[in-house]
Amino acid sequence: MTTARGPSTRISRAQFLRMLAGGALAAALPRPAWATSEYDFWFTRLRYDSGDWDVDQRMPANILTSLVDYTNLRVDPRERVLRLSDPAMLRAPFCYLAGHKLVDFNTAEAANFKRYVENGGFVFVDDCNHDIDGLFAKSFERQMARLFGPDPLQKLPNSHPLYSSFFKFDGPPATSFELNGWGDDLVHDYLKGYSVNGRLGILYSNKDYGCEWDYDWRNKRFLAEDNTRFAVNIIVYALTV
Repeated sequence: MTTARGPSTRISRAQFLRMLAGGALAAALPRPAWATSEYDFWFTRLRYDSGDWDVDQRMPANILTSLVDYTNLRVDPRERVLRLSDPAMLRAPFCYLAGHKLVDFNTAEAANFKRYVENGGFVFVDDCNHDIDGLFAKSFERQMARLFGPDPLQKLPNSHPLYSSFFKFDGPPATSFELNGWGDDLVHDYLKGYSVNGRLGILYSNKDYGCEWDYDWRNKRFLAEDNTRFAVNIIVYALTV
């Protein structure tokens, strides 16, 4: 086993967070430049002008609690909301974008989204309508085609590393909203993504995970199984791959 002893020792971002998430990080190891003096992870929600970005408001606190419970990441307990047009979002380790309505980025929003993804950022996009033909789904997918070319969002196989980045899943967990939320009886057996250099930059869901995880974190103890574990997988993948 090699022990880091001085400032000249360097590890990659992926190596750093794999050790951190697993609890094996020595205190002497240097922290990467993107981490702050206080936190390794902060939850960034993207605010965009065209739609209802401010959804599932209890979800971030629930997920942040799970990261504290399951990993050794130093987690900022506050949700950070940034305009997609704000260059500050380019420094976020993870971004979340969701809604029910139209997605039509303005010039600054489109430029930041494209730059962020193509330069190694990770955006989790969740369709709160949990459908494939609604306004959010159609307009978001159309927006992605404008930014990244025809059919950029591809179905992820159940063998994708996302499903084993922390907990082991056989594929995307189903949500109760898919069956009884709007009465459409539609279950999406896949997630979609857009990859840059073999790594997901966009994870796209029609499954409405945001609403599935939108409950007070203190109520988790009443669940037979913690349904936010998949959120931990998403974030650990975003930080380590």
